[in-house]
Amino acid sequence: MPRLLRIILAAGLGLLAWFVVATVGNWLIRAALPGYAAAEPGLRFTLPMMIARLILGAVSSCAAGLVCALAARALPVAAAVLAAVLLLLFLPVHYSLWSRFPFWYHATFLVSLVLLTLAGARAAQRFPAPRSPAT
Repeated sequence: MPRLLRIILAAGLGLLAWFVVATVGNWLIRAALPGYAAAEPGLRFTLPMMIARLILGAVSSCAAGLVCALAARALPVAAAVLAAVLLLLFLPVHYSLWSRFPFWYHATFLVSLVLLTLAGARAAQRFPAPRSPAT
């Protein structure tokens, strides 16, 4: 498979992983934090709710980087592409919500989005590469 296609597919899988983990995690937060589901439509989150959302974003970013790196294996640039894509997707969202959340929330989320995606990719090095069948 051509290198560019592998990078695109790996980044796409990482992006999918980010949204799957974030969606499932959001369901868990709704169930676990009293008042969260009521606060969500108006984005009227308490401090514990914002922290839970940041933790979920961190877990999602780590998972995305891990999935991307495992899919790309010998192409570490794929994780950097994924981190850039995530940042480009979330910058306009956070810009539109700038007045709804404190600065520290936006800064923490956006910085961790990149750093933890790359950290998740680095964690993939702990998993051995699959062996090619003997030919």
